[in-house]
Amino acid sequence: MASGTQSGVGSRGQPAEGQQSGAGVCYRELSRFPAFSCAALGAAAGGRGRGRAFLLHAECSQPDLPRRRLLRFSRHYSVQRTERGLAVSRAALSAEIHNRLLGQDSPSGQRRAVIVRCPPQGHELLEVWDGSGRSHSVDLTALGKHGAVYTERPFACLAWSHLETRLLYVAERSRPTLPAACPGHLPGAARSAEDEDEEGEQFVYHEDWGERLSTRSAPVLCVLDMESSSVSVLESVPEHMSPGQALWSPGDTGVVFVGWWHEPFRLGLSACSNRRSGIFHLELASGHCELLSAPDRASFSPRLSPDGQRLLYLEGAVGGPHRQCLQLRMLTWQMRQTVTVLDVVQEPTGSESSFTGIYSDALPLQCWAADSRRALLCTPQRSRTDLLLVDTETATITNLTAGSPEGCWELLTIQWDLLVATCSAPHQPPSLVSRAPCSAGAMRGTGDTLLWNRDTPVPPAACPQVMAELPPLGQELPLHWVSVEDTPPVPGITWKTLTVQQNSAPHTPQLFEALLLSPTGGTTPHPLVVCPHGGPHAVFDARWRPSMAALCRLGFAVLLVNYRGSLGFGQASIECLQSRVGEQDVADTQLAVEQALRCEPLDPHHVALLAGSHGAFIALHLLTRHPEHYQACALRNPVSNLPALLGTSDIPDWRYSSLGLPYSFQRVPRVEDLVVMLQRSPIIQAPQVRAPVLLCVGARDRRVSPTQALELYRVLRAGGVPTRLLWYPEGGHALTGVETEADVFVNCARWFLQHLGQPPMGQHSP
Repeated sequence: MASGTQSGVGSRGQPAEGQQSGAGVCYRELSRFPAFSCAALGAAAGGRGRGRAFLLHAECSQPDLPRRRLLRFSRHYSVQRTERGLAVSRAALSAEIHNRLLGQDSPSGQRRAVIVRCPPQGHELLEVWDGSGRSHSVDLTALGKHGAVYTERPFACLAWSHLETRLLYVAERSRPTLPAACPGHLPGAARSAEDEDEEGEQFVYHEDWGERLSTRSAPVLCVLDMESSSVSVLESVPEHMSPGQALWSPGDTGVVFVGWWHEPFRLGLSACSNRRSGIFHLELASGHCELLSAPDRASFSPRLSPDGQRLLYLEGAVGGPHRQCLQLRMLTWQMRQTVTVLDVVQEPTGSESSFTGIYSDALPLQCWAADSRRALLCTPQRSRTDLLLVDTETATITNLTAGSPEGCWELLTIQWDLLVATCSAPHQPPSLVSRAPCSAGAMRGTGDTLLWNRDTPVPPAACPQVMAELPPLGQELPLHWVSVEDTPPVPGITWKTLTVQQNSAPHTPQLFEALLLSPTGGTTPHPLVVCPHGGPHAVFDARWRPSMAALCRLGFAVLLVNYRGSLGFGQASIECLQSRVGEQDVADTQLAVEQALRCEPLDPHHVALLAGSHGAFIALHLLTRHPEHYQACALRNPVSNLPALLGTSDIPDWRYSSLGLPYSFQRVPRVEDLVVMLQRSPIIQAPQVRAPVLLCVGARDRRVSPTQALELYRVLRAGGVPTRLLWYPEGGHALTGVETEADVFVNCARWFLQHLGQPPMGQHSP
């Protein structure tokens, strides 16, 4: 549903229909590059361990816009260890993946377990495949031991036992399904005692875990025994918590899992690493459940070392900012001794390469080196996401990707000390197409086969999908990457990192950053689209974003602002935003805009805002405080009225914490709380808005109620502001989905073209 008006054309005039349609063409072109979800290595020869031949299996996804679905497919490669390094070649053609929910290779790499949904009945099946074909297939739905299998983070897992005889996963607890009316039961007819007990139970409310987890309420740990094809539910998990992220303990005698406390009621988990949780060990024989981590912390993402002696996990504070700087903790399994490997970083040193802390919501599933001493993780480091190597004994950190042209690195797996990673940049899609040039003499072979000399580092810009062999301890740098497949950078786009210094707030961190994407060529200043991120404790790292690249190809420069409070800049930066939302974040964004307009070839008379959630909250404040600076605005699920969110959001605690107010489960709103919240709400200054506003709203948003946008829409329309509202009936907070994402981009781009006019860089449009 779309409603509203499209009046209020900008000074450059209404673009032609052909120019508007270019937005859709541009988006289709730049959204076609695959994204990688996972990778796994299997021993093709030489058995387990340090063999010489391996198979690399990678899974990818890309939007299929004509069919309005996400296309998922696999790619396969042969990897050879040679005297001169690694040789990689394509082993098979790509193949589409149908109906798969979860997948995991066994420790030996000889088997693969998958959970699939089988149409048309929708039954969920757990299958095991090996070199001979499908060896096991169990209809989980038909067994009736539990409800739907969990496929979403943070709960989901599919874990092999070390002996590869059992599989561990998470599903919804089985709950009786009662019909609204029982066939054969006439009014006044006699009812059994069982019927009397069940009567009235079908409408009992069951809490869920909020945004993105609205169908997830009571998870249970489930075990499939492959010898008997039987499924059992582990009933010894304490009733006051929800289990997930499970794995097998050494010797397969127990299960390690994360338990989230859900009493007295559940708070939203999506993008919230500050919920009380612990690492537990459940001994299968006795049913004894032991808490391994601190009792009043947020502990999660356990990873067991190959020798079974060390357990790594992440830990942070409960409450406060929903995402924070985390500790890397390690438990010695036999002695049950816990140490902090990496602590919270309050303020990083001035060096650009200094460690700024851990901000990831999970460690890579495969993160340990073969020596069971070193581990790898990916985390934001200022406006980059880097790949870090941690020596758990000396607590030293080696940044394996510092200074590379790419701004985002992600580890897909490490097995037998072979690393598989993907990297990207704002102008560089992550892809498996190897076509970029390399240094002379570095590559040998023909076709898709690449052989890289150990002594010749691969230019990082040539490696969006890469491999490396981890050298011995102390010899990690330089790490020589082998390109698997590659695509060249997208032409017509450049990017840089801007450093901004805010001097108006003493005794707080002063520096923050912004990423500027610009069209290349031309002599006319570019119109600017300003994007403060949501969260607010999130970050714009320098990764590939098709929508931002598409705006550049249409002729707009894009400014991605990491105001103070963003992840990757130290815990002090995160905490300094507490009690200052609607003030500090707004001032930082405006300062970044002013610096960019002053120092870069940008048109100060054609500036627009594009943001969602808390970023839209910032954008609305900018529209009311600096109406002369902005000529158009497009918002996704905006926060506009803070008091109204107390009873409608899945994270009511954040409404207090963001303003420096204490929160407890027993807290009820007080008049003074509501006054503070309303004073920080942009809705009360809505009469100051002059720029045309486009609102994109998800009807199923549990984080920011769609009523926020509806109220804002009515207020703006009443004030004569050109306003249009797009209503997505199945959309959640992030407005994800192939059709939804494409529609949101095209409408936002057309809104800017309509109210800012066609940019002069039209030669970059498809």
